[in-house]
Amino acid sequence: MERIEKLKAFLAQNPGDNFVQHALALEYLKLNDEAAARDQWEQLLARDESYVGSYYHLAKLLERQGKTEEAIAIYEKGLQVAKTAGDRHAYNELQMAYEDLID
Repeated sequence: MERIEKLKAFLAQNPGDNFVQHALALEYLKLNDEAAARDQWEQLLARDESYVGSYYHLAKLLERQGKTEEAIAIYEKGLQVAKTAGDRHAYNELQMAYEDLID
C-alpha cells in the first residue's frame, strides 16, 4: 500500500504524468484491484490517447475478465496509436496479443 500512496501523491502533484498513472494502475493490479487498475488506465487514455503502453495492459485485463469485445476494441485502438507513433515494438506486442485473442 505504501507504493500506492506514494504514487497517488506524485500523481496529485502532477495529474498529467502518464508514467506515474500507468505505474499506479500496475500497482493496483498487483493487489488484484482490477477495478482501480482499469479506472486508472481508462482515465489515462481518455486524457492522452498516445500513451501506447497502457493499451496492452488494459486489453489484457479486459481479456481476463471475459470482456472479449472490449479487449478487441482496445487492442485495435492501441494498434492504430502504435502505428501512428512508429512504435514497432508496441505494435508487434499488441498485434500478437490481438491475434491470440481473435484466433
